[in-house]
Amino acid sequence: MSKMIKPYKNSSKGKKEQVATMFDNISANYDGLNRVISFGIDISWRKKVVQLVSKNNPKQILDIATGTGDLAIMMSQLNPDKIIGLDISAGMLDVGKRKIANVNLSNKIDMVVGDSENMPFDDNTFDAITVSFGVRNFANLDKGLTEIKRVLKPGGTFVVLETSNPTKFPFKQGYKFYTTYILPFIGKIFSRDKAAYSYLCESANIFPFGEAFNNILQKNGFINTEYRPVTFGVATIYSATK
Repeated sequence: MSKMIKPYKNSSKGKKEQVATMFDNISANYDGLNRVISFGIDISWRKKVVQLVSKNNPKQILDIATGTGDLAIMMSQLNPDKIIGLDISAGMLDVGKRKIANVNLSNKIDMVVGDSENMPFDDNTFDAITVSFGVRNFANLDKGLTEIKRVLKPGGTFVVLETSNPTKFPFKQGYKFYTTYILPFIGKIFSRDKAAYSYLCESANIFPFGEAFNNILQKNGFINTEYRPVTFGVATIYSATK
């Protein structure tokens, strides 16, 4: 990224602490608001992530920036031995724990408060690692990716779902208008944290995507890197191997 974007421009706290505070603040209405602003399409994107993860028949799965656990819950259909959802926001995890309990998956999915750049796991622990809409919130992207590679088993699968920018007319212009004006406006109306959705949109607009993010994965030691734009390029799914 060309510059570091933080949620609260007038705060002296680091990005990591600000991101944790931001997600704590919006955790109560995060799921509902996200369904609205994405028109529910994000569910189909997560299904594609699950399909990619399933190819390796993983038994130990780590879902980083798990939030309220949507992807972790979906991956339970793969019948792994254990899924760990890691997130820096205790507020998001609290919501996720209730959702997991409601679908009787508390024995399958553990929700853990933790830092993706300094994870409490041994080397070569997980068969698959996923991050959905989280890598752009890393304070140090290279450090986070290096840490992910450390805890991923050799031959393990790494899948990232992240926002990207459409490059073709008229989707490029429409997406720019939507993320610059509409999304922050909706966020301000329905969220008690007015800065949160402005940050999420601004960070999405400057985060490297497509071949640029593929190159970052390769620089950090991942192989077999591929990327798949979805829904006219408003998001991209990346897959890689250790």
